[in-house]
Formats: sequence, structure tokens, C-alpha cells
Amino acid sequence: MKQDELRKLDAYFKRTFQNMNLQVKARPRKDDSCELYLGDEFLGIIYRTEDEGELSFDLTMSILDIDLDGMGAG
Repeated sequence: MKQDELRKLDAYFKRTFQNMNLQVKARPRKDDSCELYLGDEFLGIIYRTEDEGELSFDLTMSILDIDLDGMGAG
């Protein structure tokens, strides 16, 4: 991903979720995606998609069952 896209996404997530601890980071050897972190905790991957001249970004976040323990899940 381009550096300006990383900066824009980083600002977007910080502003949208009002959390300055969110960070968008480049992925080594990948130019179609980047990673989203909350502090040191990995949250998900943001994929860059360009289709018919339109650019979009898709966040994929996996939540493991073990991560739900203690949060009222049954």
C-alpha cells in the first residue's frame, strides 16, 4: 500500500473510533493490504481493492472463541 493511503487509514480509524492507540502498519512483502493494531494487539487486515476505477478498503477481523471467554459468551 502507498504511504499516503496508510496515513489516511490511520487517521480515519483514530478519528472514527476516537482512539489514538489504533495504528495502521504496512505488511512486509505485501502491497495489497496493511494491518490494524490497538497498541501491540493485532486486530485485523485491511485489504485494498480497486474495481472499475473505484477504490475501497475492507477490514477483516477474526475473533477467536477463546477471546470471548469472560465476556458473557456461553
